[in-house]
Amino acid sequence: MPPSKGDHRTILGIRFFLGTAAEAVERMRQGGLLVVPAAPALKDLATNASYREALLNADLAITDSAYMVMVWNLLQRDSIQRLSGLEYLRELLHQPEVRQPGNCVWIKAGPASSKRNLSWLETQGIDVPDECVYMAPIYGREEIVDADLVALIERIRPQHVIVTVGGGTQERLGLYLKRNLSYLPAIHCIGAAIAFLSGDQVRIPAWADRLYLGWLYRSISEPKRFVPRYWEARKLLPLLIRYRDQLPITPLQVSTTSSSGGSGY
Repeated sequence: MPPSKGDHRTILGIRFFLGTAAEAVERMRQGGLLVVPAAPALKDLATNASYREALLNADLAITDSAYMVMVWNLLQRDSIQRLSGLEYLRELLHQPEVRQPGNCVWIKAGPASSKRNLSWLETQGIDVPDECVYMAPIYGREEIVDADLVALIERIRPQHVIVTVGGGTQERLGLYLKRNLSYLPAIHCIGAAIAFLSGDQVRIPAWADRLYLGWLYRSISEPKRFVPRYWEARKLLPLLIRYRDQLPITPLQVSTTSSSGGSGY
């Protein structure tokens, strides 16, 4: 079955965009929330309600997970292509409005990585004013509330907000911003993608990214950190086999939905 169902495919209840990086960037110029779900986070789709809600309410989800794409194509005899967060970020950083000082707020995970990433951006001709860098606190699994961040974005009113914190958290933060800002900038949840360019994590060449080898580079560079993470991602396989295009529902969710008379997910 060739990709003839338009420019999206519904996988595990999430509507994934199938276009190019340039097309995705063009769509995000209108504002909205972009998410880049990876397999280690997608495996929790059935049990992590706040993460699931963020993906369902995103304006654009791209097919960053090579594992998901390969399993889906095998199961469905499909031929969708992967669009990685790294490829998307490369395209995004070429846009004049992103390179314009003060038009983009960067949300960083920590001072050390922030310094490396900002230094690399400077080498690319992208100057990020200090006021446009926000050091994210450690957000828990409960509802995210960050009034300081909302106030910063409202004061600067950038066209773009780029979130570089961990997967599973950044999507929830992005949805919080979408719901609590008085206007809708383009909110890009690109996670560690910039770290592969700046050297904050292992640098991943474009050819390796195209060949779905980013996970291997990360695993070799920091095996104790990433091998267990990618091993856990194997749990995505039974979800894809069982649910295909349907949103995963746990027995507890089914029981709750039935008793409340709701239509469920």
